[in-house]
Order: sequence, then C-alpha cells, then structure tokens
Amino acid sequence: MLVLFETAAGYAIFKVLDESKLQEVDSIWKEFETPEKANKIVKLKHFEKFQDTTEALAASTALIEGKLSKNLKKVLKKLAAKDAHEQLAIADAKLGGVIKEKANLSCVHSAMVTELMRGIRNQIDGLISGLSSREMAAMSLGLAHSLSRYKLKFSPDKVDTMIVQAISLLDDLDKELNNYVMRCREWYGWHFPELGKIITDNLAFCKCVRAVGDRVNFSSFDLSDFLPEEVEAEVKAAAEISMGTEVSEEDITNILHLCDQVIEITEYRSQLYDYLKNRMMAIAPNLTLLVGELVGARLISHAGSLLNLAKHPASTVQILGAEKALFRALKTKRDTPKYGLIYHASLVGQTTPKNKGKISRMLAAKAALAIRYDALGEDTNVDLGVETRAKLELRLRQLEERGLKRISGTGKALARADKYQHKSEVRTYDPSGDSTLPSVPKKRKFEEVEQEQEPPTEIKVKKAKKPKVEVVEEVEEEPVEEAPKKKKKKKKIKTEEEEEAVVEVMEEAEEPTTSTAAETPKKKKKKKKIKQEEED
Repeated sequence: MLVLFETAAGYAIFKVLDESKLQEVDSIWKEFETPEKANKIVKLKHFEKFQDTTEALAASTALIEGKLSKNLKKVLKKLAAKDAHEQLAIADAKLGGVIKEKANLSCVHSAMVTELMRGIRNQIDGLISGLSSREMAAMSLGLAHSLSRYKLKFSPDKVDTMIVQAISLLDDLDKELNNYVMRCREWYGWHFPELGKIITDNLAFCKCVRAVGDRVNFSSFDLSDFLPEEVEAEVKAAAEISMGTEVSEEDITNILHLCDQVIEITEYRSQLYDYLKNRMMAIAPNLTLLVGELVGARLISHAGSLLNLAKHPASTVQILGAEKALFRALKTKRDTPKYGLIYHASLVGQTTPKNKGKISRMLAAKAALAIRYDALGEDTNVDLGVETRAKLELRLRQLEERGLKRISGTGKALARADKYQHKSEVRTYDPSGDSTLPSVPKKRKFEEVEQEQEPPTEIKVKKAKKPKVEVVEEVEEEPVEEAPKKKKKKKKIKTEEEEEAVVEVMEEAEEPTTSTAAETPKKKKKKKKIKQEEED
C-alpha cells in the first residue's frame, strides 16, 4: 500500500513496509514514537518538491477545493505507470474520488489511514531525507501567509495605512491653518481693520495682503485677480478712510511671510485632499459612495485599518467616534447616542432632526456591508454602493413625505393643504393693574356680606338645639353607662375650642350642624331602646 502525504515543501509518496502492524488502529501511534520505529513501518518512495511559494499556494488551494494540481497529476502518472495495482491511502475522501476517475488508482480512506497520517506528520523530519527542519518551517510559514491572504481575498495592494496617515495630516493642517489665518487677520487688522470684515474668504484675504502690502497701495492696485468688482470697489473706498494705525516696513514683511505660509499650506491641503480622495476610491469605493471620502477615511482611521473596520457590526459603526458619550450615557442610565462620525455624512446631514436617528441606523447597516465588500471582496466594483445609496435616498424621501400623506378609502394620497388663515389672540388692556392702592374695600365688602349672612345661621343652630334638649331628657331615664361618653365629647369640644383661638363666624355655625348630623343616628337607636322597655 502507498501513502500520499502533502507537505508545505511538496508531495511525498511513502511505501508501507509492514501492513500487519497497522491493523490495530489504537496502537499505531506506538510504532511512530521514534524515527527508527517509523522507518520500519513506512519508507519514502518519491518526493515532488515545490519550486516556490506560488506553486505551493496553487497546490494547496487545489487540494482545499478537491481538485488535482499539475504537480500532483505528474506524480500520479508515474505511480500509475509503475504501481498501478497498489492501493493509495489518502487523507481526503473527496480527493480520492477525483484521483480514481482521472488516474485509475484505487484509493483508501479510513480511520487507520488517519492514524497513519498522524504518525508520519509526527516524524516527518526523519522520514524525508535531504530537507532540513529549518527549511520546512520557513516554507510552512510562507505558505500559511499566502493561504490566509487567499482565503480572506486580501490584496497587499490595498494598503490602508496611507489613508490613516493622510486623514490625520489633513486634520492637523486644518488646525494649523486656522491658527495662522486668525493670527494674520488680527496682525494686519491693526493696520487695516476694515479689510477683515469686507473679505470673508481666508485665502483671498491672504492673497490680497501678499500682493498689496501697505494699506496706501490699495487705491492704485488692481485686485480683479482675487476679488469681484463690487468687493474691490468697497475695499478701495475703505482704504481711504481707514482708522488703522501706521506700521513699519519690517512689520509688513513679517506679515507677508505669514501670508506666504498660509497660501502654501492651503495649496498643499488641497493637493492632499485630492490624494486622499483617489486612495479612498481605490481602496474602499463603495464606502466612499455611501458616506464620502472624509467620513470614510475617519472611520478607517478610528478602527485602525479597513480589515478591523470590516469586523465591526453595524451598531458599532453607527456610534464609532462617540464612545465617550456612550459610556457616559450607560453610567448615568440615560439615552445612548444615535450617531458618531457617521453624523457628518451627506445623507444624515440633509435630513430633518426627527429622522436623523433612523437614517444614521440605516446608513450604518448599509455601510457595514459596503466595508466588508471592499475589504474582503475580489472585485472593485461600485455597483453595491450605487444601489444601496439609491435605496437610502428613496427611504429618505419616504420618511420626509410621511407627514404629507394620509390613508384614504382608495389608498395613500397626498393630503390637501388647508388655506392659511392668520389667527392671532386679541388682548384687551386691563386697567386694574394701574391702581397702586391696597384692595381694602373689597375685604370690607366681604366682611359685611359675612355679617349679613350670620343671622340665618344662628336661627339654624337654635332649631337644631331643640331636639338636643329632648334627647338629654330621654337619656336621663336610661342607665348611667352612657354618661362618660358625653363627658368625653364635651372634653373634645373644649380642647378644640382652646386650640382654635381665632375662628370665623361661618365655621362656628357649621360645627353644631355637623355634630347634630353625627348624633342623629345615635338618637334614633336610643328611642328604639326606650320604646322596647316601655312595651316590656
């Protein structure tokens, strides 16, 4: 029996010397404990070495896909010519079927073959002569790197490190340029303060100052190359009546050097932006179409690389750049942020504040797919980016028009806008606020009304007291057990009168009525008891 063994250095064909020792599967590993024992079981018959890593990669990928490579076909032809009657032990059953069809060799794949392959792999350095362990390790490492690149469809031409450096430099240039421009405007503003308010563009301001220099030269200098006619006329008029101070020639030269720096940095920034735009279209074209060059480059820079960004889920891409706000929200148990760096994308910026969260979530989901396609895909098409952007724009229009649509009997139709009518609240002037006198007469009138209402309340109390007296007379005939209850009530009334020192007349009138109302059910019960005693 022959054994086909694949290594990183090439194909090896072994001849099994003693098949009887391979019958017990569990004890095969004992026969490969040392190189001497292994050489008694198998012997190297043929070794087909790979010339380079590319050939090894082609052979490995063919084995993974269950196909025959060119080198393997050559080896199998030699075997078919010499040892066609021998069985061939292989590690992959799918590959065995292909070999049987094309090379007419009977192949064997079983548990015994698997253990045999494991033993050969363990003692491969001693079984293959003329191949050092160092060379085998180097070829294994090279093949592993090449095979991983092939599996991930990763191209070494897609170097995203340049994008990370370019976007970082662009941000630094913006900060420095802003500082230089502000310093230039403030410095030259002492000599010609009106110029900063008239010319708002920073580059045009620096070019005008660099070309003209002193304020006196503005009236005779042609500024048509930098400014439109209206602004030029305004600048010349302001130069004649300027309130700025006079400066020396040395001061002007230093200001001109600063203007040179601003102009050079601005030109370099535009050049760097073009470079970044081209690199983004080459490395991540679909992501660039969805979110733009700057936002895409910042996402890649924040994640570290395009491959690291492809590993992030859509929810992480959505809030990438807002980690501080996210952890603060989780700590304080408040709402988490809806967007991070993706907020600066054009699709999110053109939506209403109400729909920004929805659009950012949808854009992050589509951007995550585009990133994975750009990082791991073979093609560099932009079809996915164009298609997903069209879907997002359609969804955006639907969200914007949702408020203008209503559901009718026939389906969705545009709601009719009502005619606009201006409705304003007419407020009349209140003259009561003009008086500064205290509102004493109103209180006096209220007290007089209370005094007028006092006599009828007293009459009601007198009427309510009559049944009280009768009840007391009737109760005197009853046993003495209820006497302490009346005393407690009187004590309660006394304590209430002591606590409420100042009570209005209306409250005094209400107290007896409430007491009579509370005592009426008790009186009825007492009358019933008296009637029962008389009948007995």
